[in-house]
Amino acid sequence: MSRADLIVNLVKAGSEGDQKLLRTTVEAMAAEERAKHHHQLANRLVENLSATQAKPRSPEIVRSYDGGHGGLLYEIEPRRTFDTMLVTDTVRAACRELVEEQHRRDLLRSYGLEPRHRMLLSGAPGNGKTSLAEALATELMVPLFVVRYEAVIGSFLGETSSRLKRLFDFVRTHQCVLFFDEFDTLGKERGDTHETGEIKRVVSSLLLQIDALPSHVVVVTATNHAELLDRAVWRRFQLRLELPAPTAAQKEEWFARLQSKLEVSLGMTPKMLAAKLDASSFSDLEQFCEDVQRRYVLALPEANLKQIVTDRLKQWRARFTLAQQL
Repeated sequence: MSRADLIVNLVKAGSEGDQKLLRTTVEAMAAEERAKHHHQLANRLVENLSATQAKPRSPEIVRSYDGGHGGLLYEIEPRRTFDTMLVTDTVRAACRELVEEQHRRDLLRSYGLEPRHRMLLSGAPGNGKTSLAEALATELMVPLFVVRYEAVIGSFLGETSSRLKRLFDFVRTHQCVLFFDEFDTLGKERGDTHETGEIKRVVSSLLLQIDALPSHVVVVTATNHAELLDRAVWRRFQLRLELPAPTAAQKEEWFARLQSKLEVSLGMTPKMLAAKLDASSFSDLEQFCEDVQRRYVLALPEANLKQIVTDRLKQWRARFTLAQQL
């Protein structure tokens, strides 16, 4: 929304006593000011939003990149981009559309429309759900906040609800990507007969809080167990994307990129290497390539990349055999 429209809405809210419009307008203004790094002004706006509304407390956010301790969220410095990821055309197109809608939200709002901002990612571990959230934050040029479940989920469910409220109060005044990994931890099916009424109320509160978030907060949730999610969760998300395991073609492309990066032949074609490596996820591919690069760098200037790749393949086969035995 343009600054002029925000000012008009602010005057309208004041003259009509519309507290909801006042709140959403001030939150949008605070988010815009934070995006310009005017943090003091943004904090003052939030402080004066309501005499009864507590100011979001900075200790709730841990800004160290090691995860930190004691905060409800931690911030990851986004570095990945869509171009560095191998995803399906459907996933890439959907993410590009979301980014375009966020960048051109003023145009959409002039037609009475809001950009999409809620995304649910499902798929087996290691196939890029967290990386995709990071790439979205990079493309949107906003912070990536990751929910710390060990800090949010308390011994008493009342504590959990209170902490969730503080978390959402904070992010409402920031342009950001809010990432819930393993979302089934919170978004459980409310029809589960093993769950208590209190847990069901927490899930209901969580869904209402997500619904109430302004569109400048892009919510990305990820789950390895989509079947555990409450059915109402699926309806909340405008984009529902599955991230499958890498295909043979994607594995080949991955190794072609590695060869191009090193500017040295791998000693076998990317297609042959993709067939030889039993990698079930993109995380496996990334670890294997990093392993090769480490040994290559340490062996310079007389590094034999073909021998290094061959040795790494033997180690990975042994690792896979051990995993099957466990």
